[in-house]
Amino acid sequence: MEASAECKLSGVPSCEYYPDWKKREVSTGTTLVACQFDGGVVIGADSRTSSGTYVVNRVTDKLTPLTKYIYCCRSGSAADTQAIADIVRYHLDFHAIEMGREPTVFEAATIYSIPVGGMLIKQPAVIGGSGSTYLYGHFDSELKPNMTKQEALEFVSKCVGLAINRDGSSGGCIRLGIISSEGVERRLIKGSEVPLFSYKE
Repeated sequence: MEASAECKLSGVPSCEYYPDWKKREVSTGTTLVACQFDGGVVIGADSRTSSGTYVVNRVTDKLTPLTKYIYCCRSGSAADTQAIADIVRYHLDFHAIEMGREPTVFEAATIYSIPVGGMLIKQPAVIGGSGSTYLYGHFDSELKPNMTKQEALEFVSKCVGLAINRDGSSGGCIRLGIISSEGVERRLIKGSEVPLFSYKE
């Protein structure tokens, strides 16, 4: 009762319009895409970190290196996924010291999806995060086996761009990583250069 009175006095809308941050789950969102090509993997993500309707960071890097050739694409609670990535990196570094060599990649161009239940799924391509719900039709129709590096790069870029256009929790720029036997090549598509697919004339 007192909280409602305070809201009315201060000239802001009534407090019942605001989420109860103490009791409600805070929604987070992102768009992650990974795709194999002949000789490697292309990974991509948007760069928005949100907490409910508040955009916490517009230029987050969700493509997290674990080793020179192993990357983790993070979605969900930023603090939790960063902590888990740090723990995995620590164990991989410790393993490298024990073995006297860097961790090897089991197979070239391998993508594993780990959904919220914790199951490990090997896939040729995967989408994740809140933006993925807008991508399934495009993903199923445009994904091809044995894509070239350029085709995979365009496919991943377009997927993330489409999600940014429709998903309110995805946004910012598009961060890309091309992982091959030569190492990792990083690319960036600035927010002003993300194509506006939904506003074509």
